Amino acid sequence: MEDEIRPLRDRVAMVTGAGGGLGRAHALYLARQGARVVVNDLALSAAEQVASEIVANGGEALAIAASVTDEATVEAMVRHTIDAWGRIDILVNNAGILRDKSFAKMSIDDFRLVVDVHLMGAAICCKAVWEVMRAQQYGRIVMTTSSSGLWGNFGQANYGAAKMALVGLMQTLAIEGEKYGIRVNSLAPTAATQMTQGVLSEQSLAALDPICVSPGLLALVGNAAPTRAILCAGAGHFASAEITLSRGAFIGRDADAGDRLTDQWSSVTAREEAIVPAYGFMQAEREVASARADR
Repeated sequence: MEDEIRPLRDRVAMVTGAGGGLGRAHALYLARQGARVVVNDLALSAAEQVASEIVANGGEALAIAASVTDEATVEAMVRHTIDAWGRIDILVNNAGILRDKSFAKMSIDDFRLVVDVHLMGAAICCKAVWEVMRAQQYGRIVMTTSSSGLWGNFGQANYGAAKMALVGLMQTLAIEGEKYGIRVNSLAPTAATQMTQGVLSEQSLAALDPICVSPGLLALVGNAAPTRAILCAGAGHFASAEITLSRGAFIGRDADAGDRLTDQWSSVTAREEAIVPAYGFMQAEREVASARADR
């Protein structure tokens, strides 16, 4: 790798599910930016191959096999990293699986499995690095959400539920981590991986190379990173998504409130004066203020 100062020099990054696909692209990209990278995957051979690529290009990498759903092995991975490099600055929660079926045909076991890997796996990894990041007064965490979670997608009730839940996890961890220098964001990628084979056309898959997504990480994990951002990325195109709250309207709470709400639905849902609340309780604060103003 070049000798010039790179933006993530001296940072330690951990990427889950990095043995192939998008995770591999993330690991290689972060290494090119100067980070020392923990390459995590279920398969040690896959993780070792990616780590070897990083080292061959002049970087530093550790290959560690661990399931993100296993608290003990995740904690051991974190200890191994601290013993080797003394800190963990960046966590990219990338590991995931698909079990696509329409909800009518989907088993609860398949629903639970997808939620367990995506949501609980990310929570376990975040919990394992949280005290490390708090103690060093610095941390960058990226959740991998999805358009399927943000807006829905046929046949992905389990995946969509898990991916939207990760946005909720991001929102709260960003608030709780703010005073410790921990910033938490989400990446919604569109990339040609094993998870998207058979879903998109060959032409689309060619445009959606995972390497086109990974540059989005630099904005989310650098020193000047935002917090609570949702970055959508694919084919070299980047956009942001937000969960907004409309201005709404005071309807009242008498017996006819439901009828008036139906009649005023367009006013309640109008987006012209929508805001992005700084925290969840802002909804209640505004509702109480509206009720008081109407008296």
